[in-house]
Amino acid sequence: MVEEITIQELAQMEPSACQIIDMRDETAFALGHIDGAVLIPQKELETSHGELPRDKMLVIYCRSGILSADVAEQLRDEGYQAVNLVGGYVQWLQDKIRRETKNEKAAEVEQGLRKKFHRVIFSRFAKAIKTYDLIQPNDRIAVCISGGKDSMLMAKLFQELQRHGKFPFELVFLVMDPGYSAENRQIIESNAKLLQIPITVFETNIFDSVYNVQNNPCYLCARMRR
Repeated sequence: MVEEITIQELAQMEPSACQIIDMRDETAFALGHIDGAVLIPQKELETSHGELPRDKMLVIYCRSGILSADVAEQLRDEGYQAVNLVGGYVQWLQDKIRRETKNEKAAEVEQGLRKKFHRVIFSRFAKAIKTYDLIQPNDRIAVCISGGKDSMLMAKLFQELQRHGKFPFELVFLVMDPGYSAENRQIIESNAKLLQIPITVFETNIFDSVYNVQNNPCYLCARMRR
């Protein structure tokens, strides 16, 4: 039997399939709780189970997921489908803050393209697309991203054009990893998440291949990447 569940797994469940139970006290619950949770303080949860549903998964959480692990185990021993929420309310709150921060940053960039930089960037981009007839209805367009500001901006411009354009087309965002360090790779992936750009990464060993090339290694690297 499943003994614990993560925040991400909980988010994927149908709300009707589970009952989220907050076992903290009334004050903590009033200050903030997981969406859809009901308050059943620990002492009550440990002594009275008459009204708990047996046809749903009971997701139990405390502040940090430590005390609730013991309560969930007790409920399982009594025949309930009870699981502990890993990390508890603190983990859920941290994830919520990260999601909201990410959404705010992406929205800020998109708003800038619609207003502050509409004339100098977006309108010129859209005009070039139209003038040179670069996109046809139902095209599938690959936007290649190196991780720098130019390619990230291009990705957001295409997203805006797709969102507000006159006809449908599909976008895919490709990152070709030529052998980045773990730190550089993480920066690209983090920025893409922050800007809500769903990237697909392809692995290569181009850096290793051009490492010993003395004449124009940057040219060779760029050519191999393309």
